[in-house]
Amino acid sequence: MFMKERDSEKIIWHQMRISSITPFSIFPLPKFMLWLILFVLTIYVFTTQKYLSSSSCNDIFITSSNIILPIHSKTNSTISSNASIIDQQTRILQEKEVEQTNLEHVVFGIAASSKLWNKRKEYIKLWWKPEKKMRGVVWLDNSVKTEKNESKSLPELRISANTSHFAYNNKQGHRSAIRISRILAETLRLGKENVRWFVMGDDDTVFVTENLLRILNKYDHNQYYYIGSLSESHLQNIYFSYSMAYGGGGFAISYPLAKAIDKMQDRCIQRYPGLYGSDDRMQACMAELGVPLTKELGFHQYDVYGNLFGLLASHPITPLVSLHHLDVVEPIFPNVTQLQALQKLTVPMKLDSAGIMQQSICYDKVNSWTISVSWGFAVQIFRGVLSPREIEMPSRTFLNWYRRADYTAYAFNTRPVMRNPCQKSFVFYMSSAKMDSYNNQTVTQYTRHRVPHPLCRWKMANPADVERIQVYKKPDPQLWDRSPRRNCCRVLSSKKKSMVVDVGACSEDEVSEV
Repeated sequence: MFMKERDSEKIIWHQMRISSITPFSIFPLPKFMLWLILFVLTIYVFTTQKYLSSSSCNDIFITSSNIILPIHSKTNSTISSNASIIDQQTRILQEKEVEQTNLEHVVFGIAASSKLWNKRKEYIKLWWKPEKKMRGVVWLDNSVKTEKNESKSLPELRISANTSHFAYNNKQGHRSAIRISRILAETLRLGKENVRWFVMGDDDTVFVTENLLRILNKYDHNQYYYIGSLSESHLQNIYFSYSMAYGGGGFAISYPLAKAIDKMQDRCIQRYPGLYGSDDRMQACMAELGVPLTKELGFHQYDVYGNLFGLLASHPITPLVSLHHLDVVEPIFPNVTQLQALQKLTVPMKLDSAGIMQQSICYDKVNSWTISVSWGFAVQIFRGVLSPREIEMPSRTFLNWYRRADYTAYAFNTRPVMRNPCQKSFVFYMSSAKMDSYNNQTVTQYTRHRVPHPLCRWKMANPADVERIQVYKKPDPQLWDRSPRRNCCRVLSSKKKSMVVDVGACSEDEVSEV
């Protein structure tokens, strides 16, 4: 009996020993499995090595026992240098992919009339820069005479194709609208290479090309984009469309969208014989493609009459891109022709194109004056303290495109020129602009515009005593790379006959307040 129990214990103990043995101890591990495990471990170590080297850690190598040790050897320095070369090449490729749009990537299509060409070509000469590889075509209705060497300062001249076979039945318009609406397609068909954007404009439009590029670089040229702005006249936008870019102020169309337009535009034009102009025909085709207008307020149609001062002195917080209807409005500087005035404006434009016409508002606390600086254009002094909310609204120095319309017929808020005779502003127009290279800042001088002022009995300092204002401003090419914000100005000194003002980006806690 005792022996039987002992035998049974042996059997149980033997079973327990068998169950405690691992499968690997019973069955020999196949070679294939061993190689697979080694392969996985090698990949893991290699990945770890790559990660550590890209994190600027010390060079590593793998020992036969799979231990990662730091070393410094010729072999590893070669590996590191090769890795850095690869990284550098990758960065170069990435930079090429996101290369900024330059003037060589833009092609302009300018609508022109042979009857007005001799006068309006001078506007184009102001902004055309062949030395910067600008490309474009002026499309005319008939041939024009050209002077010697003039081709160097103007785009290529071409005659538009015949459009007599297109229907046009708008009694108030002119069928040249069809010719102008096809400028985009005709320019595209010239087959120019490396084009990202087509920019349309009129022969009486002046572009600030540096600011145009700042706008275009915000958008992906590989996508469908139709970029422009509205009319200043609310009635114009009602009659035509609030979804339409006005061609006089200029608009930009990305290359892929231009190709899409070209494929269907002639059929599209035939469907809208009753439309008035070229702009609404273009927008009608955009609507058929389902592409909306991307609005940029720096494109200015200027459907107004009279003096642009109120609009320019309170320019919206966006880059100034274009000016239109220059033959309709008064010269932007007094006592000169429009062409001379625009030539004068190009001086500060070359010094700081990003800041041209940008408004700043500050206060002369000693004299209780409000100061408004439209950099590169004009400075205003108001008696008393007026809020920025009021000063940033354009004063009504201009008339609506529809002469019978009042101030409610604008597509934006305006304010009267003056409510009280004492609050009529004293205007100082820019007289000179230069660069102080030693201090890396621009120095612009503004001289008082001598016009009669109404009698004011307020017992306070009289701005009429000030003869000139000097404004210091550092060029700020990256102004529009940051979130939109109006520049700040600070009155540095205010003497009887002169004032010195500093303009620039606002500091963190800076506010336009007294």
